[in-house]
Amino acid sequence: MMIQKSFNDDLKGKLYIVPTPIGNLEDITYRALNTLKSADLIAAEDTRNTQKLLNHFDIHTPLISYHEHNKREREDMMVSKVEEGQVVALVSDAGMPAISDPGYELVHALIKSDLPVVVLPGANAALCALVGSGLPSSEFYFYGFLPRKKKEKQAELERLRSLKATLLIYESPFRVKDTLKVILEQLGNRNIAIARELTKRFEEYVRGTVEELISWTEETELRGEFCLVIEGDSGENTEHDDMWWSHLSVVEHVTHYMDEQSLSSKEAIKTVATERKLPKREVYQAYHIDK
Repeated sequence: MMIQKSFNDDLKGKLYIVPTPIGNLEDITYRALNTLKSADLIAAEDTRNTQKLLNHFDIHTPLISYHEHNKREREDMMVSKVEEGQVVALVSDAGMPAISDPGYELVHALIKSDLPVVVLPGANAALCALVGSGLPSSEFYFYGFLPRKKKEKQAELERLRSLKATLLIYESPFRVKDTLKVILEQLGNRNIAIARELTKRFEEYVRGTVEELISWTEETELRGEFCLVIEGDSGENTEHDDMWWSHLSVVEHVTHYMDEQSLSSKEAIKTVATERKLPKREVYQAYHIDK
């Protein structure tokens, strides 16, 4: 068991987790600025990006990189510095370190070595999006970024499908359109909100159903990082969930099973006929002749 008294002056060496603005530089706290100024060393996900922040606030603390590709070798070095009594501040490119960003392993390494880790409060895109979405915030589940591959994305959403909590998902502008289509397929036409460019000049919330937001993406140039806030399972959409394919044509429905489950056209046609309660010959004709 470890008990940490964060403000015990006897603890000279510490690791500070310092959130940085997610867009608007005015969102940084006085405490964060003072910590960055007084630290012996700042570890940053991208030193070029962080240097701009430090220059803006006239901070001259030494800076090193700490990211996915060098975090293992950096951990031992920073643990040693804290053991020696130095103060290290960890920042990511934006928001709270260790939330969909590097940091967890370093925090774990410090705690394992019985060294103090002090977390400062600050900006976080997911919480801003949740509160601004208008969806229930009493219970929520933060996922972060879904897998890029469609099959893995489908599997993860299937796993999350029955959760009552509001779902928080980050997504790239290059994948958000396809992700919404998979959400519709796996979760049904739930209420959803998209938040993008949070705290910046072009901040935007788009609220509606999944189908409405898919239509919106077809007509909009998608820029900036996205946070998707998705209504949890209300227990009222069982019929719709069973008809996940309702937005697909018969041909698309058959093609789905051939592509995603490697069924033959004959097997896919039989499955679609059963799900749609249609004669097999009607599905066969739609797929082989009418298309």
